[in-house]
Amino acid sequence: MTVPPPRSQPALRLLSLGAGVQSTTVLLLACHREIALFDYALFADTGWEPRAVYTHLTRLATYAQDAGIPIRVVRSGNIRTDALDPAHRFVSMPLHVLNPDGTRGLARRQCTNEYKIAPLKKAARLLLGYPHPRRVPAGVFAEQAIGISTDEIGRAKDADVRYLRNVFPLLDLGFDRARCQDYLAEHGFADTVKSACVGCPFHGNAGWRWIRDHDPDGWAEAVDFDKAIRHGYPHATQHGQPLRGQYFLHRSCRPLDAVDLDPPTAPPSSASTLAEDADPDGCSPWSCRSGPVAQPEAA
Repeated sequence: MTVPPPRSQPALRLLSLGAGVQSTTVLLLACHREIALFDYALFADTGWEPRAVYTHLTRLATYAQDAGIPIRVVRSGNIRTDALDPAHRFVSMPLHVLNPDGTRGLARRQCTNEYKIAPLKKAARLLLGYPHPRRVPAGVFAEQAIGISTDEIGRAKDADVRYLRNVFPLLDLGFDRARCQDYLAEHGFADTVKSACVGCPFHGNAGWRWIRDHDPDGWAEAVDFDKAIRHGYPHATQHGQPLRGQYFLHRSCRPLDAVDLDPPTAPPSSASTLAEDADPDGCSPWSCRSGPVAQPEAA
């Protein structure tokens, strides 16, 4: 009989790789042996990342493989095609809502859980040797590194399942986002971009402007998607469950291709800063600071 390792020792060391600034820094630190090596780096692919992120991920895969760290891509579908497929079950993105009475709101967020967290947990279980529904024995766990820097320390959280134990190498090293960017530049990765879905409703004007100016195909997809979800998702409307109000990708509750995305010229206020930057770090699977918290999985 195999004896589980002591509770203080992880069976695996994993990196939750979003392929943005912070998680790329953590991966490079391991590649350069400045922190412990990972057994695997896991990238949860929603199917709708900017082209620059996929290009970056391809380069990282070669770089990390040479250092002995395999990158595995995990997924549970394509968030854009699933949301627009009338035959697919409801996909809940945090769309901006203009209610019939003129008030505004935010639709419920489940996309982070479905397209990021769930496939990462599934992969961790498989790598540990206990795929669902097999119970992971007490004391068996993977250490999971998450790229959270010191300027966002409030986002650091414990895992909500016993078979994962979160660690935060950037906090241990005292790296803030600026130090991460310097480190990436020092090692030839200065062009690392923020990682988030092309059609993420948490983009501010700066994020939308970057997509418009650097990823024209992604911009066209986002504009088309924005129009397609104006009165709810196809699955809901086709099954007689139209959502109340109108739905938008941009926080102004205006059509995406009609929004003025130019940078502000007046001194910034809190409102203008929010409109410009919104959630500046995009979608971090384990520490998204926007929307309701995803429901935890039973251990």
